[in-house]
Amino acid sequence: MGSIRMRSMNFVDSRPQFCFRTVLLCKSFIEFVYRPGPIPQGCRRFKRPLAVITEKAAELEEKTAFRFGDYVVEKANLVNRALDEAVSLRDPVLIHEAMRYSLLAGGKRVRPMLCIAACEAVGGSQSAAIPAACAVEMIHTMSLIHDDLPCMDNDDLRRGKPTNHKVFGENVAVLAGDSLLAFAFEFMATATRGVPPERVLAAVGELAKAIGTEGLVAGQVVDIASTGGGDDQNIGLETLEFIHLHKTAALLEAAVVLGAILGGGREEQVAKLRTFARKIGLLFQVVDDILDVTRSSAELGKTAGKDLAADKTTYPKLLGLEKAKEFAGKLNEEAKAQLSEFDQDKTTPLVALADYIANRQN
Repeated sequence: MGSIRMRSMNFVDSRPQFCFRTVLLCKSFIEFVYRPGPIPQGCRRFKRPLAVITEKAAELEEKTAFRFGDYVVEKANLVNRALDEAVSLRDPVLIHEAMRYSLLAGGKRVRPMLCIAACEAVGGSQSAAIPAACAVEMIHTMSLIHDDLPCMDNDDLRRGKPTNHKVFGENVAVLAGDSLLAFAFEFMATATRGVPPERVLAAVGELAKAIGTEGLVAGQVVDIASTGGGDDQNIGLETLEFIHLHKTAALLEAAVVLGAILGGGREEQVAKLRTFARKIGLLFQVVDDILDVTRSSAELGKTAGKDLAADKTTYPKLLGLEKAKEFAGKLNEEAKAQLSEFDQDKTTPLVALADYIANRQN
């Protein structure tokens, strides 16, 4: 595995790049509908989305064999089943209830889908990526549980439900997050099959780096230090980019890179997909900032306007709403340009996921 080097995160390269194609999705291309289903127990099952599809998006489905809505439903249900089986209800019951409460509460499963799609983009099999996809979602859930704590963002609502600490108490919520973090690595290391050990080891190292002081933790710490400080904090675009490349983009990047590594990707393929992921990771946060000021709590499934209330620096605050939207569009096009040298049939899901992230409504 020596040919695949671990790389520290750098700021997104803002040089203009040629976009080879665009999947046209309207802003309401897909709305996720969660309804209780008997299988898996405790999960919310994805149904075929109630989609409001533009004429051009409908034309795309007519012209290609790829059905984005069906893809989302299939992969989300696959991941939900795997998560339900991995984190079963067992002793001690309380901690496993708390873990499952947040892990199976819904969510779009974008990171697991990106992991699977990246694996298949380099010629790997879906089965090779499932444990890593689940591990990324476990860690993402941990970050949400901890981010909602009173000592952090102090939020009461997540995915349309009371936050973990509101249901189980702060002490159990902390432990539930810790347990998901630890189990994520155990599960990826022990459940991955048909992949050379050196690639599994490289993937474990990649994920650990993404959530430590070179990734998620770094972004969270700088975010805390930069919140509510007023103009004297001098929070500009460079600092804001650092925060979100680490706090948000790092885990999205890891999801894609893990899939590429476990799928047998060559070094240059992994590098291209890393850049793709870094850009859509930052894109995810820019869109999140936009939605925070343009959507209601009911629409988002979490507390709207909390960044403004906490005096956080956001892209709309620094750039203005319209410029923030332009920046999001630019990131999306630059991200998809990284896929131009891949087999386009194999990267169609990645392109569609990038467009979904750019146009999501919650």
